Amino acid sequence: MTNMTINTRAANCLGRSSGGFTLIEMLVVLTIISLIIGLVGPRVLGYLADSRIKAARLQIESFGSELDLFYMDVGRYPTDTEGLGALITRPDDAEVWNGPYIKGGQVPVDPWGHAYQYHTVTDHTPPYEVSSRGPDGHGVTLVKLNETANSVR
Repeated sequence: MTNMTINTRAANCLGRSSGGFTLIEMLVVLTIISLIIGLVGPRVLGYLADSRIKAARLQIESFGSELDLFYMDVGRYPTDTEGLGALITRPDDAEVWNGPYIKGGQVPVDPWGHAYQYHTVTDHTPPYEVSSRGPDGHGVTLVKLNETANSVR
């Protein structure tokens, strides 16, 4: 008999088969995988939340550029009632309008799927504020990114 056959017979006599894993080995592997997921998972989710905030900042900065182009053409910024929609469709009183200023034919939503908020204000320059309501969509975690967008200019 060959050496391989003897080892296989010895393993069978001891109650062990030659293939597969024992329950203890599988539990150890599952425990290790669970620990890795428990340690790495929250960090990955944190990076995802940060990337959504950064994406919202970039989009608001882009709105700033598009609103400035609108201002150069029309001579004013959109009103509260026109909102960011004025970057897509020509306002009734606009004599010169070289839009649409946003590609795609519609105003994009924030990374959480909510509409961006546009408001005119008079106490700072530029006289508007673009913001996102954040992940909850109710404004409890209102993310005002206009100051960041203006500091980049």
